[in-house]
Amino acid sequence: MTPPALRPRVAIAALCAGGFAASVTQTMVIPLQSELPRLLSTSAAHAGWVVTVTLLAGAVAMPIAGRLADMYGKQVVLAACAGTLVAGSVVCAWASTLGPMLAGRALQGLAMGFIPVGISLIRQIAAPGQAATAIAAMSATLGVGGALGLPLSAWIAQTGDWHHMFWLTAALAAVVLLLTLTVVPRHRPDHAPHFDAVGALGLGVGLVAVLIGITRATSWGWLDARTVGTLVAGVLVLLAWGWYELRADEPLVDLRSSARLPVLMTNLAAVAVGFGMMASSIVVPQLLQLPAWTGHGLDQSLLATGLWLAPAGMMMMLFSPVSGRLIDRLGPRIALMIGGAVLGAGYLAALVMMSAPWQLLVASCITAAGVGIGYAAMPSLIMDNVDPRAAAAAVGLNALMRSVGTTLAAAVMATVLTSRTVDHDGILLPSQGAFQACFLIGAGAAVLGVLLTAVIPRRAQASGAGADPVGESLALSR
Repeated sequence: MTPPALRPRVAIAALCAGGFAASVTQTMVIPLQSELPRLLSTSAAHAGWVVTVTLLAGAVAMPIAGRLADMYGKQVVLAACAGTLVAGSVVCAWASTLGPMLAGRALQGLAMGFIPVGISLIRQIAAPGQAATAIAAMSATLGVGGALGLPLSAWIAQTGDWHHMFWLTAALAAVVLLLTLTVVPRHRPDHAPHFDAVGALGLGVGLVAVLIGITRATSWGWLDARTVGTLVAGVLVLLAWGWYELRADEPLVDLRSSARLPVLMTNLAAVAVGFGMMASSIVVPQLLQLPAWTGHGLDQSLLATGLWLAPAGMMMMLFSPVSGRLIDRLGPRIALMIGGAVLGAGYLAALVMMSAPWQLLVASCITAAGVGIGYAAMPSLIMDNVDPRAAAAAVGLNALMRSVGTTLAAAVMATVLTSRTVDHDGILLPSQGAFQACFLIGAGAAVLGVLLTAVIPRRAQASGAGADPVGESLALSR
């Protein structure tokens, strides 16, 4: 039997394992992208949805999972997310055609709801003085899972059957499910309000439309009627959704609390930090794999690229204690500004350090440190300024905003890299200036995140916010 003093630590470790398992699925199919049309007997355009559907499902799932956790208990929702990840991984492991693969990948995306719910639960169960570090560790699993998923899946794909990577995630998710059911504490809310099904449907439809417009803009064209029509339709649905939510008695998302300056600015900063994280994940691998005969490519294999990027993911985990100390000593507001500044410094370093793999490794580790600090600070800043009874939903919305930033970054970086090319005997490849422009855009996004965070009042707390679920006051944003 686990001693009482160790139970919170064991539970936090289980939650971090769940966050790692969910985030691995976001990058695990990237090594297979060029082979997916052949493996699934489909076109390249249709195969692209194997990546996109996971992103869309995850974006929709995070705020909805948070709301369900606030209503019915966090452990129940965490177990459901882990079970969904097991099911999705098994479906993908058996899939040999596009339809089942998309179904399985969508289920894997829905499991991303585990992360915001886990973060909000950590705030409740962590020992005094350890919450910030524990939240930082949970937030870091986003980067660690994504970074390690790439070389791991590349190695599996190159040395064995590509289906094995899904069996591996199924086994990992099964362990997480068992741990969630046995070591994560149960907590029943005082009341279970009505679930806003109309709000969930409106949010899902609007988000999917907007994200599809962004993700397909590179292939369709930003001014193509399909892109413009999808984006406009999504925005109109979200506006109607917002109108409905403001009038609902028990809304899916409390937009009035979300409109308060500390929460609003934190969520806008989340878009900028998410953009900064994904920009590096898109640009650096392409530069590493570009042929050396281009004059600026580094001619690395896919597996080597993954290994060069893996330390950046580990850097986020190693910075968890540092992030926690910054939050405890300076407050989450200042910590978020520091994270944005470090992120921007990493991009500026990449601007002048792009002639060797080790140089990009150093720059990537700097950007990862900035992302780690920022990702750790944002949930703390959100939970300091919302009603504790809606903490999971609020953290889920913040995670959604990060996802919007990563989606936007992927589209923008792809547009820049394909619009500034050099013809090498009939082969169009990104120019050195294109990569430099991407690094400058990433630095600009980081600076924007710092500026948005600076607008947050130094001492801001919502009415009734700041108290933890057992009545203890939380620190004010400093």
